[in-house]
Amino acid sequence: MIIENLFTQKKPVLSFEIFPPKKEAELENIDATLKLLAALHPDFISVTFGAGGSGADNKTLELASKIRREYQIEPLVHLTCISYSKEEIKNILKRLEEAGLKNILALRGDVNPQIPIKDDFKYASELVTFIKEQGDFHVSGACYPEVHLEATDLVSDIRHLKKKVDAGAGHLVSQLFFDNKIFYDFQEKLKIAGIDVPVEAGIMPVTNRAQIERMVNMCGASLPEKFRRILDKYGDRKEALFDAGMAYAVNQIVELIAHGVDGIHIFTMNNPVVAGRICEGIKNLI
Repeated sequence: MIIENLFTQKKPVLSFEIFPPKKEAELENIDATLKLLAALHPDFISVTFGAGGSGADNKTLELASKIRREYQIEPLVHLTCISYSKEEIKNILKRLEEAGLKNILALRGDVNPQIPIKDDFKYASELVTFIKEQGDFHVSGACYPEVHLEATDLVSDIRHLKKKVDAGAGHLVSQLFFDNKIFYDFQEKLKIAGIDVPVEAGIMPVTNRAQIERMVNMCGASLPEKFRRILDKYGDRKEALFDAGMAYAVNQIVELIAHGVDGIHIFTMNNPVVAGRICEGIKNLI
């Protein structure tokens, strides 16, 4: 299955993101999560990629292969490049090809002070070009409705995104956001820039205050006033914040679907209860 082709067959596409557990024992136990996610019938599941030097490629490949082999769901394999040489990336791509994994989310990756940066790839667009040169892979990319933290401004950020799409990225997944108007404005700017590939809206369900504060610091997402009121009122009450966070995410998705969004990509944090609650709220809309 070619993931970018899904968007010509149905709308909206529904997908989940999961990450490989750090410990081998946890990787063996992830079947409980996968069974619950598979029962929700996502169109694909993306599998994140850890920092270089941590054996991340082995864990990502193993989990992606399991999803495809045992659950008959197409995986979208994340691949970062900032800490890898071209030869290392070429070896990873060879292993992906041997495993029948053809859909890749090409990412630059976050800077990790504990892992040296290599000079072969500076931008994700360069990784997209390199992947397309290595074989019959289908490449997706990431986009940032509120501008990448390291971008100088919105114009330069969209210019880099255009390079990524022109290099061969046929589908985009957005970073999380909490204000749909920001996403709609971003869509208009992409049209003006001539970027016309499908764009999935990345949704992060909030389950606790520490989680959201960490994610906002990492990606620079803004918090609308109505969301801040939820945190202020329920932030110290775990179960209440969980319910309020789920309701906010469901309402956000309902509005996005009504607006004609190409797809919804849910960052599950490996929590099938979260994905299940959301899917229950939108089951008649997808």
